[in-house]
Order: sequence, then structure tokens, then C-alpha cells
Amino acid sequence: MNPEHLQLLVTRQMPYGKYKGRLIADLPGDYLAWFAREGFPTGELGGLIALMYELDHNALAHLLEPLRQR
Repeated sequence: MNPEHLQLLVTRQMPYGKYKGRLIADLPGDYLAWFAREGFPTGELGGLIALMYELDHNALAHLLEPLRQR
């Protein structure tokens, strides 16, 4: 897990779709699970969504809180 990727989760916004403009770290679990079932986008965005899915699925999203305060 790359620390820079964790920082991107709390700064990068979803560029499209129902949750356009929402931080990737704030995407709902069911939306993340949908991507896990249907396939993650290619590139950096897909990697960030996949990482957020893993954090959410394993109840580790709280680890991002200190990064939000920077």
C-alpha cells in the first residue's frame, strides 16, 4: 500500500457518475462493491477505487481520518 495513494483517496474526486465530485474516500460501500462485481475502471482511478473498496470491505476506512486533517 503506497502512502501517496492513501492521500489521493482523501483529495481526489470521483470524475463521473452518480457520485461525481465526491471524494473517493467518501464513496458509499455499495457503490464500491458494485465496481468490485462489475469491474474497476482502468488506470489510476480504478486502482484508487479498488484500494478504497478493500479499506471499506475490511472496515479500515477509519485509517484515512488523520490524512483528512492535513
